[in-house]
Amino acid sequence: MAPQDTDANAVLFEDDAETEDMALAKTPVQKAGDAKWEYRYVKHIIFYGVLLYTAGLYGGYLTLASAKWQMNIFTFFLYVTSILGVTAGAHRLWSHRAYKAKWPLQLILMIFQTSALQYSVINWVRDHRMHHKYVDTDADPHNATRGLFFSHVGWLMMEKHPEFERKSKLIDLSDVESNPILHFQRKYYAILVTIICFILPTVTPVYFWNETWTNAIFVPVLFHHVCAYNAIALVNSALHKWGYRPYDKDMLATEISLLTPILFGENYHNYHHAFPWDYKASELGGGTLMLATAFIDFFARIGWAYDLKTISDDVIQKRVMRTGDGSHHIWGWGDKDQSKEEVNAAVRIYPKYD
Repeated sequence: MAPQDTDANAVLFEDDAETEDMALAKTPVQKAGDAKWEYRYVKHIIFYGVLLYTAGLYGGYLTLASAKWQMNIFTFFLYVTSILGVTAGAHRLWSHRAYKAKWPLQLILMIFQTSALQYSVINWVRDHRMHHKYVDTDADPHNATRGLFFSHVGWLMMEKHPEFERKSKLIDLSDVESNPILHFQRKYYAILVTIICFILPTVTPVYFWNETWTNAIFVPVLFHHVCAYNAIALVNSALHKWGYRPYDKDMLATEISLLTPILFGENYHNYHHAFPWDYKASELGGGTLMLATAFIDFFARIGWAYDLKTISDDVIQKRVMRTGDGSHHIWGWGDKDQSKEEVNAAVRIYPKYD
């Protein structure tokens, strides 16, 4: 959801943008759960959410009751590509710059991310960098301290908190905003979503294996989107509430190995918050259940992905022993707050310098 215009209380100096940015930079992050902030619901988003979930559940029923096996495989394929578009694309490539990709791979990942129906990559990156920079505070768009429902889906049904509006001005998005593929996606997002998320998934089963129109609409379109969204949303909700914290006990971010088959390796969230610029997003390498990592490794071997960044075992062990205090949060490689120690400790795979 695009952020609303900042209200008068959040504007510090209307006539002097430079002074405002300096003042914002010195303003401490607002404490989570500010009693002065009231939940402001967006009614049409709530209506859309209820409608989508209801239709998605019916699509799940049709998957078992009447859908042909070909369409169920097709739906699973769409689920996998959507997850990859978010995990390998919007998350590891564009939010954290954990590796670099040539334009054919960027185009593939942009299409995959569009199929996930989670707003444009640029919007996704803005929210995710805010999440890392101001994690679990009022500036975090899906602040986990506001409860499981809020961090899972409720944050999409409400107006952004004033702290988010203020602090989002400090997040550098110049890299994604200047990317021609991402600029194209944002400019034509409505058209791309209509074609990629609705028309093609509906027409394909009807044309190729004579599926019914009802099944084609409710299963690969609506059921797929409900599954893909809730899988990714578990990272914001469940992985900030339950599980282990082997790398930093002071973080809310956790790890739950049981979610690996659903998230394909995106469930090692405590590690990811400790080392957000590791392209593996875990200590583990590629493999069947580490799908995004295996996906990136494959394209690195054929030269479409390069400059993969990971962490040495020595640095990981030192972090495990030290556990940290949870105060140093960076959104990814190149953040102005990233320490020289971390930069020097990075292990580059398939390096190619611009």
